[in-house]
Parts: sequence; structure tokens; C-alpha cells
Amino acid sequence: MEEARLASAEIFGGKRAVIMRYQGKAPEIHPSVFIAPGTHVVGDVAIGKDSSVWFNSVVRGDVNSVRIGERTNIQDGCVLHVTHETGSLTIGDDVTVGHGAILHGCTLGRMCLIGMGAIILDNAEINSYTLVAAGAMVRMRAKFPEGVLLAGVPARIVRELTPDERSMIEQSSRWYMEYAREYRQQLL
Repeated sequence: MEEARLASAEIFGGKRAVIMRYQGKAPEIHPSVFIAPGTHVVGDVAIGKDSSVWFNSVVRGDVNSVRIGERTNIQDGCVLHVTHETGSLTIGDDVTVGHGAILHGCTLGRMCLIGMGAIILDNAEINSYTLVAAGAMVRMRAKFPEGVLLAGVPARIVRELTPDERSMIEQSSRWYMEYAREYRQQLL
């Protein structure tokens, strides 16, 4: 699959995504996943069905594992990394990770929206249906309940999510599935 993924990435404007092994571990990427040019996916990484990783993002599973669920989108310029032996990175299904976010050795439940430029540090746990505001910073080992808006530096609970915000989180992953389909059609 690694060779097929690299070959298909070359079609996209001559620039390719880099999918590489590290210490004998190759990324496992479902065939339906869209990997944009300029992206680097390294090592012990698994990306689930209908997910997408956008331009110039880095998903680095070199010293621990990265698991990305189904229908999840990692937007442009994100950095996903892990901590040696103590901090894998797990992202649930239907998650939207906004442009330029940094996720480091943390756990995100399903149906989360991580705002642009947010930072979530080692061993933090973000439960399902949580919105992390743009620019927020979640401290190491922080744990938050389901269904809240987090904002600030350091991030704190601002309030519970409204029904409209929950719907927006659900819609976000569907939009990105459609964007990935459109890019495939236009770039081939």
C-alpha cells in the first residue's frame, strides 16, 4: 500500500505526500483516505476510513503510536506527535482538527472540534462532543467532561455546548469528506 499511496500522491500537482516507515513500522492508511500533497505520515500511524490529512500536515508516529479514527479530518499545517513510551496519540471518529493545531500524545473522543491553532499536550483527555476554541492550550494530563466548550490559556470549561454547536461539529466531518472527494476528482 505504501508504494500505491506514493504513486497516487504524485498525481496531485507534481508534489507528493511522504509516507514512510520508521524502525520497521509503516503507516496503515485505509484506501479511502485523502492525503494531500506536502503531508508527511511517518511510522506507527493508522488512519481510518474516509478520513483526510490536508496540506503540509505532519503525523509522526516515530516513538509511539498515532491512531486516527474514521471520517476525521486533520486540516492544513497540523502537527501530530507522540511521547516516547508514555504518550500515544488517539483521535476518535468524526473529529475535525483545525488548521495549525498541535496535538501531542493526547486522547480525543469522537465528535470533537479542535479550533485553529489550538494546542493539546501530553496525556490530556478530551471527551466526545467537545469544542476546543481556536488558540486554546490544554495542559498536560487535563481531563474534561463530554459536551463542553473549552477556551483560554490554559484551557478551561466556558460552558456546555448548545444543540446548534453539536450539530455544527457533526456537520464539519461530513463537509471534509465531501471536500476530499472534490479534490480527488479535480486533481486526477
